[in-house]
Amino acid sequence: MANTTSTTAQAHGRYIRGSVSKVRRVLDQIRGRSYRDALIMLEFMPYRSTGPITKVLRSAVANAENNLGLDPSSLVISSATADMGPVMKRYRPRAQGRAYAIQKKTCHISIAVAPAA
Repeated sequence: MANTTSTTAQAHGRYIRGSVSKVRRVLDQIRGRSYRDALIMLEFMPYRSTGPITKVLRSAVANAENNLGLDPSSLVISSATADMGPVMKRYRPRAQGRAYAIQKKTCHISIAVAPAA
């Protein structure tokens, strides 16, 4: 990971249901912002992926507070990425004996926070 120093705290959410592209459009909005601003933005965004992202962000800040002794009000999101996870394949019956493939996608969310420089 880029930007990993001793004052950087990370958190990972793995196997989150939802496509990578839908999660990335939210992460692109909060990357580089302060913790407080990011929480406010996530609260009012109309996307379903904001729930798991908020959980991972709060976990990263809790890691910074408890493990590194950092003040949450001074933290900035230094990196936020989403990577593809495994895809669950399901099938839906269709007309004339055919089957329609359905892909249930998952992703892995990684968020790192660091004190503002």
